[in-house]
Amino acid sequence: MAGKYLRYIRQYWKETRFYIIIFILLIILDLIIVHILIQYRPSLTLSNTSSLAPSNVTVWVTGDGSGNFTCNGSNDQVEINKAFAYVAENPQFTTVHLKGPNTYLISDTIFIGNNTILEGDDTAVIKLLDQADWPVGKPMITQINSTGMHGVTIKGFEIDGNHDNNLDKPKGYGYHNMIHFRNSRDIQVHDMYMHDGHGEAWKVDNSSNIQFYNNTIFKTGHNGLFAENCQNVEAWNNNITVRTDSGLRSRNSNHVKFHDNRIDSFYHWSAGSAGILIEKTTGVVNDVKVYNNTIQNTYGPGIWLIGCCRHYTRDDAKNVYIHHNIFYKTGTNPNIDWVGGIVTSGFYDTLIENNTFDGIYHGAIIQMYPRGGTHIYPTYNNSGHIDLSPKDTGYTTIVHNNIIANTKQRKKDPNGTGYGVINYLPETHTIMLKNNCLYNNYAGNYLNCTSTTDIYVDPAHLNRNIGAGYYSEEFQESINQTMINSILAKRCS
Repeated sequence: MAGKYLRYIRQYWKETRFYIIIFILLIILDLIIVHILIQYRPSLTLSNTSSLAPSNVTVWVTGDGSGNFTCNGSNDQVEINKAFAYVAENPQFTTVHLKGPNTYLISDTIFIGNNTILEGDDTAVIKLLDQADWPVGKPMITQINSTGMHGVTIKGFEIDGNHDNNLDKPKGYGYHNMIHFRNSRDIQVHDMYMHDGHGEAWKVDNSSNIQFYNNTIFKTGHNGLFAENCQNVEAWNNNITVRTDSGLRSRNSNHVKFHDNRIDSFYHWSAGSAGILIEKTTGVVNDVKVYNNTIQNTYGPGIWLIGCCRHYTRDDAKNVYIHHNIFYKTGTNPNIDWVGGIVTSGFYDTLIENNTFDGIYHGAIIQMYPRGGTHIYPTYNNSGHIDLSPKDTGYTTIVHNNIIANTKQRKKDPNGTGYGVINYLPETHTIMLKNNCLYNNYAGNYLNCTSTTDIYVDPAHLNRNIGAGYYSEEFQESINQTMINSILAKRCS
């Protein structure tokens, strides 16, 4: 039997050996293919969504075909919204990533859902198309559910509002806001470059736990951040060049912190108003802190603090704390009179301490408000003529341990201006001054206010913990004790 079997093997050996070799080669080929698939597993495609591995996988949007969704430079919001729809339907995904370098041209709004991250390379750009002709209130990015949203982060890429190719729309009237959320919570916008728009960089309404940081904002058409009727708002480490309105703006919002930002503007009629604007018309505004900011060359005031329009109790508008900020040459606008370092009215128990005001136009700290007939531009209504007068009395501002130096006359109606501290509202407002250093102010140190404890020496020679640092053009190499103490205070706060 064995011999018969061996004769059979010898008779068919060549054919058998061929099949064995083919079988081995197929096994090797299969192993090679598996290895390639593991090393170069293709990303999600519209035709292969079911084969994805779960748990925190990012969905990629690209312009070169290497991602999960591919844009072609026209109506790119379609593919981006498809990516968000996929994330919403598949909870194992949390992130939509825009690959750069690429410009994603949008002709309609991008919609984001809950617990989602929109991120991108710093060379990825979302850009509004030319002549978009969008209606008022239509933003570039917003929430998919108008009733509310939570747990959203936008980070890392660029938004171009394409202002110069949409000149049929005016700035400041609600056109082309870059990001707009409402009724939301736990939202972050950070490490973004947002520029050349007609409206807000970020408008957020009736929301809480808002964070805005590490952004560069350049010439939007209204505010950098505009938080209205919000709670727990924080903005820090932003670089903002203001156009049309303000860098950071809080209206009827509470538990607000604006700190460690650098805000400036430029000399042009469109350059805007305040570096930082705090408003109170309704609700409670009694916990606002503004500190460690550098504000320079703003067209309007460095900070504008305005409470107005109706009667309210002391507890509804008090305790704004402004400290360790540097104001330099703010208030350059030649067409309005309400310029200065800090312009304030309608708030109780405001504390302004350890700030440095240098070369401010009109006055460093001024109690006043724009009078009737002044057009407050821009605004979302067409009139712009709003009564901004406070309706009660007993408003107090405490001014303590500040450096106020080199104040200049304002450019509009300059006569009688250029004091260090000014109170144009002595019947209803009081300024209490203590331990400030005032020096070389054009018209003098005080108008309708005074102090018995302030000092009057060159801040370059000051050896006290006053102000937020002082740079002397005469003594450029010196660092005084004020600057040292201010630096230490910042590091320890």
